[in-house]
Amino acid sequence: MKPTALLLLLPLALASFGLSLMAPQQPSSKQGWQQTQQTDAAREITYTHFTLVGKSSQGRPSLVLDCLPAKESYRGKGKILNANLLVGTPLKVEYVEPEEIHGTSYFRMVTVRYRTDDGKEEVDKWSLGSEKSSMAIPKEALKKILRAHSVEITAKDEHGSPVTMHFDVADPTSVEQTCNVD
Repeated sequence: MKPTALLLLLPLALASFGLSLMAPQQPSSKQGWQQTQQTDAAREITYTHFTLVGKSSQGRPSLVLDCLPAKESYRGKGKILNANLLVGTPLKVEYVEPEEIHGTSYFRMVTVRYRTDDGKEEVDKWSLGSEKSSMAIPKEALKKILRAHSVEITAKDEHGSPVTMHFDVADPTSVEQTCNVD
């Protein structure tokens, strides 16, 4: 081999050897509530979008909250605009007859079992979200979830199989303050 070719290959060999000795970098996993500012041009408001990613055998579920901060609210207090659980798989829908019937409408609900920390399991019916793979979280359930360290939520998919989701609830202080969760 010619000396000039050897001199050109030597730095490449050393660089690749040095790189192989370095520990592989793990992607940084962002834990806790992720917060972004969103703008709704139609309503001329800016709101705070919170996301908490959970774990499930069927994907990556997320708790998603949209809140109007106090400075944007005409009452001077923060307000929850939406609280949703994005499951990522179509859910089994139950049609529940309302207490008072006006026409032929029924409520689309999803039966949910949830447990905060190591507490007692609660069974509730949550409204189906705008997509068949999400549901709206009632305010009372949201309060319990935010005050827990962990929550396990189970619902049935469209085939009737249970979908269990686990969330490690990080410090909810910014969520509670922005959304005025009392």
